[in-house]
Amino acid sequence: MSEKDSVANEPSTGDSTPTDAGASYAAAGVDIDAGERAVELFAPHAKRATRPEVMGGLGGFAGLFALKGNYREPVLAASSDGVGTKLAVAQAVGKHDTVGQDLVAMCVDDLVVCGAEPLFLQDYIAIGKVIPEVVAEIVAGIADGCVAAGCALLGGETAEHPGLMLPDHYDLSATAVGIVEADELLSPERVRAGDVVIAMGASGLHSNGYSLARKVLLEWGHMDLSGHVEEFGRTLGEELLEPTRIYARDCLALAAETDVRIFAHITGGGLAENLSRVIPDGLVAELERGTWTPAPIFALIAQRGRVEQAEMERTFNMGVGMVAIVAPEDTDRALAVLTARHVDNWVLGSIKRSPEPKNHDVPKVTVVGEHPRF
Repeated sequence: MSEKDSVANEPSTGDSTPTDAGASYAAAGVDIDAGERAVELFAPHAKRATRPEVMGGLGGFAGLFALKGNYREPVLAASSDGVGTKLAVAQAVGKHDTVGQDLVAMCVDDLVVCGAEPLFLQDYIAIGKVIPEVVAEIVAGIADGCVAAGCALLGGETAEHPGLMLPDHYDLSATAVGIVEADELLSPERVRAGDVVIAMGASGLHSNGYSLARKVLLEWGHMDLSGHVEEFGRTLGEELLEPTRIYARDCLALAAETDVRIFAHITGGGLAENLSRVIPDGLVAELERGTWTPAPIFALIAQRGRVEQAEMERTFNMGVGMVAIVAPEDTDRALAVLTARHVDNWVLGSIKRSPEPKNHDVPKVTVVGEHPRF
C-alpha cells in the first residue's frame, strides 16, 4: 500500500519569494515527514483489512492480488465512488473514523448488485494538510469497512494539496473490484412478473442528500451539530455521521440460499430511480409506503425545510438502503435469512406486467399509499 503525497507544483499558500535558503517542498506546503508519520499510524489498520489472496506488503507501487480458487468463468466487476458532502459534517465535528466506512459501503454495495463478491478496494485521500492522526482515523474507518465487507484494503494514496484545499479539508474516493461467475451473474433479465421486492432497512441517510440536509438543518434551521435531539436520542452530528450500512455479505448470503433475481442499491435518486435501473422493459414494480416508517431524521428534514414528498423521495433513501428481488416461492426463506443476519427487512412490493409495455414513458416503479406515523 502506498499512501503518500503525490502532487507536485502546487500553488504556494504564502510569500512567493524564495528565502535565502532556497525554496523547498515543505515551504510550499507539502510535509513529506507528516505523510510518512501518517503511514506509520495507519499501517496497522491497513494490515488487518486483508485476504489470503493479497501478495506483498505495504509500500509497493501497486497492490497485488492473486485470483485463487476454482473459478470456471470468472467475471470481474468494478465500482468507484466517494462520500460526498457528508465529509463536511465530519470535518465540522472533528470526527473522522466513520466516513471511511461510508466510502467502502458506497463501492462494495454497488458491486454486490450483480452478485459480485468484493475482493479488494483502493482508496484516494486528497487533503489540504496532512495531519497524521486525522489520516490514520480515516484509514481506520476504511479498514473497518473492508473487514465488514470481507474485502482487502489493497492500496491507496494520500495526496496533500496546499493552496488547492483548505488545511482542514479533505475528500475521499475509492475503487472496489469484485468477482462473480458468469453463469451466476445477476441481471435485470432474470426478473419475472410475480417476483417479490424485499427491502433492507437503512442505517440513516447513508451518504446521499447531505447538501439538502445541511442546507435545511444547519443553514436554515441553525441547528447545532453538538446539540442533543430528543427524537434521535443523541446529538445531531452523531445522527448525521451514522455510517452507511454495508450489505455486501448479507446480499451474498441471500443469493447463496435463495433465488435472488437482482439487487438494487438505493443511493442518489432514491428508491424509485435506483430500482428502475434493474427492472426490464414490460415490467413494473409496485411498492407500498405503508410497509415501513422512515426514521425521524427524514421527518425532521421534511418538516424543517418544508420539503415536498416527491423531493424527499428523489433525494434520500427514506429508510430503504438495499432492495432484493426474489422468486415468490423464496420470499419467506429470504426474510428468514436476512433476519438471522440482523438486517431489518420486509416485503416492500411486487413485480407486475406493465399495463402499457410498449410505452417507455410509463414509470417502471410506482410507490403508493402513505407511511404510517410519518
